[in-house]
Amino acid sequence: MAQLEGIRRQFVKTAMAAPFLERAEERELAVRWKDKRDEQALHHLAHAHMRLVIALASRFRHYGLPAPDLVQEGHVGLLEAAARFDPEREVRFSTYATWWIRASMQDYILRNWSIVRGGTSSTQKALFFNLRRLRAKLSRDHGPGDTARMFATIAQAIGVSQADVELMDTRLSGPDVSLNAPVAQNDTSSMTEQVEFLVDGNLLPDEAVGESIDTDRRIIWLREAMNVLSERELRIVRERRLADESATLEALGVRLGISKERVRQIETRAIEKLRRALMERHPHDVAGAMI
Repeated sequence: MAQLEGIRRQFVKTAMAAPFLERAEERELAVRWKDKRDEQALHHLAHAHMRLVIALASRFRHYGLPAPDLVQEGHVGLLEAAARFDPEREVRFSTYATWWIRASMQDYILRNWSIVRGGTSSTQKALFFNLRRLRAKLSRDHGPGDTARMFATIAQAIGVSQADVELMDTRLSGPDVSLNAPVAQNDTSSMTEQVEFLVDGNLLPDEAVGESIDTDRRIIWLREAMNVLSERELRIVRERRLADESATLEALGVRLGISKERVRQIETRAIEKLRRALMERHPHDVAGAMI
């Protein structure tokens, strides 16, 4: 461990001691890489800007990830910037490289900060990296105040919903907890895992079987009751109530050559006929609001 720490310090010291490049020298290296694919020029350009990587890595230290890993990811971004840099644009390399270095570090943080992946969209990514700063600024300028109002202000500033802000704030408020983490019980000396406290919202096996049997029986009842409907009533009920995508009153009216109000009236009458037929045949089992 001590040896690794020594290597890391030597690396930082070497990077910080690298001489700055003048604009002309910087441009010459970029041209050599672009026109001649001179890898020595590429690495010289990147090495001279490693101090930029280290400086940017220090800004992300509060996310709890190892600094050497951040520097390594930043170095990948730096090399990407060096490979893509166009000297004809008359932009300093440090300005261009900053975006690539920061993006590489941010992607690494989003992949490793939590086992739950977040920040998949550009707005969610902006929320992840700006929530703490904006919340601290609002608290500093206006005091703690109303949390809901603070979240609403942050949501408007970033362009996300208030629910997204609240969810992200909850995620940032604490680390991940393993479901296999032990939990001490007050009444026993044994340890129980977190996973044993999860509640299964699914039906019990016997309840699921009973629900399936009841559903099949109601489907049979409904098919029998639909015999009381006329052909037009049957078509309207199927397209309005039984299709995966319900047809609109207006669309059905056009296909049937009647007004949408007339379609609504026929639908209402058909549903009432179905209710009566079902209640007459199964008075003790069918609820009036089944359809």
